[in-house]
Amino acid sequence: MKTLFDYFFAVFGLVLLFPIFVLISLLIKLNSKGPIFFIQKRIGQNGDGFNIIKFRTMYSDHQSNQTITIYNDKRITRVGLFLRNYKLDELPELINIIKGEMSFVGPRPDVEGYADKLKGEDKLILKLKPGITGPASLKYANEEQILSNVENPQKYNDNVIFPDKVRLNLEYYYNHNLWSDIKIIFATIKRIVY
Repeated sequence: MKTLFDYFFAVFGLVLLFPIFVLISLLIKLNSKGPIFFIQKRIGQNGDGFNIIKFRTMYSDHQSNQTITIYNDKRITRVGLFLRNYKLDELPELINIIKGEMSFVGPRPDVEGYADKLKGEDKLILKLKPGITGPASLKYANEEQILSNVENPQKYNDNVIFPDKVRLNLEYYYNHNLWSDIKIIFATIKRIVY
């Protein structure tokens, strides 16, 4: 049921939002040199790798293997900042959903290395398809601002935020259903709009 829900609404969303995709693509090209899309390997269901697709929000010559981004990061373009603030950079992930690599709701897909940190019961998270949003995404919707206010963002992410996200994702693993997913989707929309 969840797979059917994801596929139907991802196709519907892609068709409905096509003019927005075109507009964002033009703004990205006008604002800075480089590709429209940012493609990066992430860890998905069962620990399998896949290429996540996002709108590029950083200057091409500043793309790096850095795993975290702080608020007002100098690598982010003006258009990119707007896209990130309203989560519009995530819209191309609808393509990942159609391809069966992602879901609307689930744990956010981590870059390589973080999945290796999962131990014991925490590895159950990898049985889920990664999502565009989820309980951890909602709690840490302002993660970039949080990280910009700590002395060592990478250390804080690894020692505080990541373990808490794992806890929330494991809780989601045990308790999720279609109705809870719908509630999370609406909570995400509300969070973005307000």
